[in-house]
Amino acid sequence: MTKTPLPLHADDLTVFTKSLSGQLAEASPPHLTLMNMIARAAGFQNVQHMRSANAAQRRLEVQRHKPPVDMRSVERALLQFDKHGRLRQWPSKRSVQTLALWALWAALPAGEALRERDVNAHLNREHMFGDPAILRRSMISCGLLTRKNDGTDYKRVEQAPPAEAEMLIHTVTSLRRARTEGAVLT
Repeated sequence: MTKTPLPLHADDLTVFTKSLSGQLAEASPPHLTLMNMIARAAGFQNVQHMRSANAAQRRLEVQRHKPPVDMRSVERALLQFDKHGRLRQWPSKRSVQTLALWALWAALPAGEALRERDVNAHLNREHMFGDPAILRRSMISCGLLTRKNDGTDYKRVEQAPPAEAEMLIHTVTSLRRARTEGAVLT
C-alpha cells in the first residue's frame, strides 16, 4: 500500500528547531547543527542554502507580480524627448506629462536637499523649453518632489515608479548616458 505524502510547513525554522530540540532534550545536537540537519532533510545543502533559495523565491515572486507595461504610453512619452534624452516640449496630455516627469525625477539626486536654483539647474539640463518652474510645480503636485513651506530645500521623494515610468526612465537614462559619453569624447 502506497503512502500519501503528508506535507510539512513551518513558518519559522528557528522556532521549529527549538521545539524539536526541546523534545530531544539531552540527545539534541547544537541548534545550528540541528537546523542544518533539518535543511538537508528538506533537500538543501545546509541552512544557508535554504535561506538563499527562499530569498530568491521571494524576489522572483515580486517580479512575477509586476503589472504589464503599457508600451503605447511609454512610446507617447518617449516622443516628447530628443535623441539626447531631453524633454523637447511640455506635453499637452496629463498622462504623458506625468510619465515625462518621472524621467526628470530620475535625473535629480536621491536623498539630497537642493535649493531652488540647484533644482532648476538639474531640470534645465534635461529639458529644452526653458520653463523649470512648471516642471518643479508639477513634480510637487504629482508627489515626486517636496519642498519646505518657505520655498527652500527641495527633495526628491523616493518611491518605486510605476511600470511605464520604469521603462521610460530606463530608455531616457540610456539616451542621457550616450549624451554625456559623447560630450566626454569631444
